[in-house]
Formats: sequence, C-alpha cells, structure tokens
Amino acid sequence: MAKELLSGNEAIARGAYEAGVTFASAYPGTPSTEILENVVRYKEVIHAQWGVNEKTAMEEALGASFTGARALVAMKHVGLNVAADPLFSASYIGATGALIIISADDPGMHSSQNEQDNRHYAIAAKIPVLEPSDSQEAKDMVIEAVKISESFDTPVLIRMTTRTSHSRSAVELGERLEPPVPEYKSDFFKRNLLPGNARRRHVLVEERQKKLAVFSDDFKYNTVIKGKNRIGVVASGVSYQYGREVFPDASFLKLAMPYPFPVNLFKRFAAKLDTIYILEENDPIIETFARLVEPGKKIIGKDVFPLLGEMSQDVVQASLKLKDLTPRFDVNTIPRRPPSLCTGCPHTALFYNLGLQKVNSRGDIGCYTLGALPPLSAMDTCVDMGASITVLLGIEKALAKAEKTIKQVAVIGDSTFFHSGITGLIDVIYNKGQSTVVILDNSITAMTGHQENPGSGTTLMGETAPRIDIVKLVRDGLGLEHTYEVDGYDVKAIKELLKREILRPEPSVIVVRRPCILLYRKAKWSPMRVDGEACTSCKVCLRLGCPAISSDADGKAFINEALCSGCGVCAQVCAFKAISFVDDKGLHSSSITLESYLSGDRS
Repeated sequence: MAKELLSGNEAIARGAYEAGVTFASAYPGTPSTEILENVVRYKEVIHAQWGVNEKTAMEEALGASFTGARALVAMKHVGLNVAADPLFSASYIGATGALIIISADDPGMHSSQNEQDNRHYAIAAKIPVLEPSDSQEAKDMVIEAVKISESFDTPVLIRMTTRTSHSRSAVELGERLEPPVPEYKSDFFKRNLLPGNARRRHVLVEERQKKLAVFSDDFKYNTVIKGKNRIGVVASGVSYQYGREVFPDASFLKLAMPYPFPVNLFKRFAAKLDTIYILEENDPIIETFARLVEPGKKIIGKDVFPLLGEMSQDVVQASLKLKDLTPRFDVNTIPRRPPSLCTGCPHTALFYNLGLQKVNSRGDIGCYTLGALPPLSAMDTCVDMGASITVLLGIEKALAKAEKTIKQVAVIGDSTFFHSGITGLIDVIYNKGQSTVVILDNSITAMTGHQENPGSGTTLMGETAPRIDIVKLVRDGLGLEHTYEVDGYDVKAIKELLKREILRPEPSVIVVRRPCILLYRKAKWSPMRVDGEACTSCKVCLRLGCPAISSDADGKAFINEALCSGCGVCAQVCAFKAISFVDDKGLHSSSITLESYLSGDRS
C-alpha cells in the first residue's frame, strides 16, 4: 500500500474516506479546522459542509446517520459545549449509520479560552472515546470508530489534541469501504425522545455500557508492550510517544480506548509491576480509573506530572527531576512584542475610535479580540462565542436597576454573529435593550484561515450559495430600524456613527464592512510614507497599533513600506497631513470594498 506524510487532521479526513463516510460537517476552530478542509478533497463521495455552529453541525450529522449513512462531525473542544445538547440525545438515540464525533482539545490553550478535557463528555454521555497517538492511528481510529458505532449502536468520540492534530507522520493508505445505501426508515421509539421512549432508551444505554466495557478489554489498539523492569507506564494519545522516549525499558499499556476503561486488561498489566506511571494530557481520567481498580498499587500521575498545559518529553523528564527546564536567560530582558491586528486590518479604525471615545467594549471570539491589547486597549470582556451581545445586555440591565449607565458596545464578527450572536441580538430587541452592537463583517471566518460562512456566497464544496446580508437580516428580518453600515477604513464616519448611536436610547446595530486584508496576500499595495518635515512626533498614528508604524531615532513616525498595505487609515488620523501614499496612482487596498471582493475582484 502507498504511504503519505499526513497531519493528524489530514489523516482523520483520509480515515473518513476509507471508512465509507458520506456526510461530514463542522464549525471551524483551531486545532480542528483542517479536518473538513481535507474531507472536501473527497467531495465526489463525501458531502462536506460548514454548519453555522457546532450544534447545527452535530444535528446535521445525526440526521444523516438516521438514514443509515456514515456521518462525521468535527469541532474544537469548546465547540462540544455548544453541541452538548444533541450529543446527550444522540447517546440515547444511537447510530443507525455510524456517527463519529471528532473533538480536538487544546492543552496549553494555544488558541482557546480554556483547556477542558472532553473525555469528560464521553463519560457523562456514556459513549466510547478513542485517542490516537499519531497520524496512522488517527486514520485507523476513524475506521474502527465506524465499526464500533454500528456494532454497538452508539456515537463514538475521537479525542484529538493539538499535537496529534498538527504533527505529521507516515500513514499507510487503504481502499475505501463500500458505504451502505442510505434509506430513511421511521423508528419512533428510537428517535423520538419523548419521556416514555427516553426511559426505554436509557435502559439500552446502560446495557450498551456493559458490553463496551468488555469490548474495551479486548480492543486490539489497547496494547501491552513488555519491558525490561518492573516499571509500567499507562499512556494515551501523544503522551504515549513522549513516554516511550523517557521510559525506554518500561512496560507500556497504550490505551487507544481509555473509556470505557479496560478494567481486566489493566489488572493483568499491573499484576507484574511495582510502580506505574500514568501519562495523559489534561485531567487524570485514566489515573482515576486506575487508582479505583488497583488502590494498593504505587501509581504516579498528576501528583508528579502537570495538570496544566501540553505534555512533552521535556515536561515528563522535568517532572521526574531528570531535567532542568529553568530558562538560561532572563526572559524579562527581551523586548515585549504583543500580538497585534494585521497591517491594513479593517477592524483597526473601529478599535481606534472606541479607545479614543473611552467606550467599554464587550468582545467576542475571533481575531478582533486582538483589539483588547495595547495600544488599542478597546475591549475589556471576552467570554465565549456570541457572549459579547448577551453580556452587554446583562451589564446594561443590572446597572439600569441602580439607575446607572456606562458607554459600552458589543463587538462581534460576522461568523460569530451567525454562530450564536443572532439569538443574543434578539434578546436585546425583545428585552428593550438600549445598547449598540457592532458587527465586523468581512464575509469570511478569518481567524481560522478564511473558511466560508453564510455571508460568503460560497460553500465548503466550492459551490455558489445564497449570501445572507447582515444589514438586511437585522433591519428587515429582526425589524431593528437603527441599523447602519459603514466602511471599515473610514475613520471619521465610524467616529460619528459611534458617537451618535451610543447615546441613542434604543438598540442599534453598526455593521462595519471590509474584506480581510489577508485575502489579498499576493497583492503589491502602494505603501504609505511619512514626511519628516511635517511630522510633529505627536505619535497619534502609533495608537493604531499598526505593525508597519514605528518611530525613528528622532521620535518621528516611520512606516515600514515592506509591511504597509496602504489602507490609508494612518493618514486619516494624522492632523498634520504628514502621511501620504508613496504612489497616489498605485494599487491601494482602500479601493477594495466588500462588494468588489464578493463580486470576485480578488486580484
């Protein structure tokens, strides 16, 4: 068989192809995004689509499973919080066609607001969980998950983590299994969870658990590797790879299926060992089961290894005091370089104005969260997807009860608005809120790498789709009269709109429109330059936080032309007209509007 070097996410997609999956859905989120982007490579045999959020994606996959089709749904770990409602129902309903749920956890929070361990969800929902340790297993686990799902009438959760998702290793490719022909057959007692039906299904779930526990003991990917001493290591996921390097002579129990926990297999493994180390990322789930099964055995887990962050060879060795990870230099001596919005980002002018007007901003999940950092410092709360609007309303109502008010707005991106912001805005309208919501519309899910959304006009499959106009949706659909749109590069227009709408004693929405500048990576924009004679060193332009702008040895503003995208926002904030285009007739990003982008002008 041929081999390819695949990332874990690419291997999951390949596994879906080989397993005979015919439907796949997801909402993009790091570190899971590339799964659907690679599933679409097989669009001749798999229908792949972005849901507007993880809940809709889960329910769509469940619906596909109702027909006997094999379905896969993928999301990052916090996405499973959004999809938890259908997850628990799906456990009771089971799987007519296989239902595979990919949860990509993010130990270390590289791009997340927490590092929850989603194996807890599998335990709570009473469904089996698989944990691949490399790309080959990621592909193989999808195929095994399909078999388990259809054999035991259960959804199966595959837990990936950041390293297994993004690291690459060789994968042996196989042939595609012939999928069943989908056909919908009504099954009232199985799929209609009226309380009477649900009670009967719960009995079946408990019986299924017992069968899965027996299966886990003999699952072929739960493997024992004999060592040379009486030290044992139990490991799952990528932690297994780290353990093999740190404990070369130990015996290993590699748990590809940590739940249901293989009680008898663990007992047999532990019987001949004096000491057992447990290596797993995040929470002590395997460790908890192991201690319950063998309370008298010397087990070393999270009492030594860290609960927080990613595991690695170095971390394992340092935890055992085999390696010193103390930095060899004082990190405080390194100049700080906080992350910032991109040069030419169409969100910059809004955050600049919010800071200028000292408006408290309720933020949301997306790259615009960078507006919270200096020098913009224009966002002081960020909770979860869609929370900007609802938190805004809660603050407003609580203060109103005490006859107080503050200047505040909610800031949310277009994809997040579709995801879970719409319901919050309906709450604002229904409950007679008086605050202003700002929607940053670049018609793409930018932070995760430009995935399509309902405002893009195209689908994941590359097909043209109806484009949902946010302004029309809010004004005509929700009936919010005070709905306005403004150009993301127009500093003065944004300033005046904010000033007016924040004082309005009614709810209002401002839609700030411009395409993401990174959609034009190949463009060679005419940059801006500073007239040193006219510059007064007032440093107002530096408050934009644009990575292209700094100051020279004389304190004058300096623009790095290699970084500048020529959006012209800095020229607008300069009261002394010291900034201008290097080439007035050149290609300026300010000439690219959202309309021109959506019409196909992407040169």
